[in-house]
Amino acid sequence: MPSPDGPLAADPARARATRLPRGARRRQLLDAAGAVFVDQGFHSSGMDDIAVVAGVSKPVLYQHFDSKRDLYLEVLRHHVDVLLDRIRAALDSTSDNRRRVEAAVDAFFAYADTDTRGFRLVFASEAADEQVRRELDRATDGCIDAVHDLVRGDSGLDVHRSRLLAVGVVGASRVSAGHWLDAGRPIPRADAVSTTVALCWGGLSKVPRQPAGRD
Repeated sequence: MPSPDGPLAADPARARATRLPRGARRRQLLDAAGAVFVDQGFHSSGMDDIAVVAGVSKPVLYQHFDSKRDLYLEVLRHHVDVLLDRIRAALDSTSDNRRRVEAAVDAFFAYADTDTRGFRLVFASEAADEQVRRELDRATDGCIDAVHDLVRGDSGLDVHRSRLLAVGVVGASRVSAGHWLDAGRPIPRADAVSTTVALCWGGLSKVPRQPAGRD
């Protein structure tokens, strides 16, 4: 049976030195695949390209993933989960509403800054098929849901108005973070965050509370 490092390893000593536990190898392959998918896109990339970046033979990829599409979905799911965890943690980090907005906006910018490939995969990926589209939608909808729950609970607004506000906050944060990244980080991240927060909070703080009993 081929070793975890592939049947093409010419030097057994080298193969032993580079052998990784299955979980670590899988993480390595996901990281390599993420880099290739961002640089080349889903349709233009191939398993050969990913194997080269990962430093393994192609059969090793197929020991872990059945196809390029399965690998792409796994990479995408990982990055969506990371983003949603960050957004939820940011919103739960304080009970002060303005600080919640600051934390949520900063989470988007921090994600773009420290996990650029993940940010681009989640927010600039091509939808290879319906399952990929659902995964991309899960990222945006999950962020909106998290913000919406807090907006509605704290403001007393009805579900439609509070969701509109959540869509606005998430949209402004995501688009602003993407613009800042694409522009080459032209100003410090803290300044970009504070500017976006001023926009979001300036609007949220002036929205009147919905009278009790209205839907």
